Amino acid sequence: MTEAQPLEPDRLTWAVLLARWTDFARSAVALPEVGEPGLVRRSVTDIITLQAVWFALGQMDELSSAEQALGLDRAGVLIRRHRDAIKTRFGDKPLPEDLQSLLDDVAGAYQHQKDLS
Repeated sequence: MTEAQPLEPDRLTWAVLLARWTDFARSAVALPEVGEPGLVRRSVTDIITLQAVWFALGQMDELSSAEQALGLDRAGVLIRRHRDAIKTRFGDKPLPEDLQSLLDDVAGAYQHQKDLS
């Protein structure tokens, strides 16, 4: 009988996150191309990138201080680029609650890491 392998929370978290966003990307192709669903559909790449940045920011402590500084700079660029793309796409329309929550979460994680550096 083989011995059960222990769960690795970091890998499990990554696997769950990857599955969630893979499902989201697959389902996005079924969204209508017009209206708010169309705006969300065109934002899939931005949403997935921002989620990846949020996840990476949560693991900054695993990097050397030099790599943390570089990672923080890159995170800032990615956040601005993808947040601005989403906001431009939606214009004066309010963002869906989940999308606004993602923007708030990634901005909060970024600010937290800046405060630590």
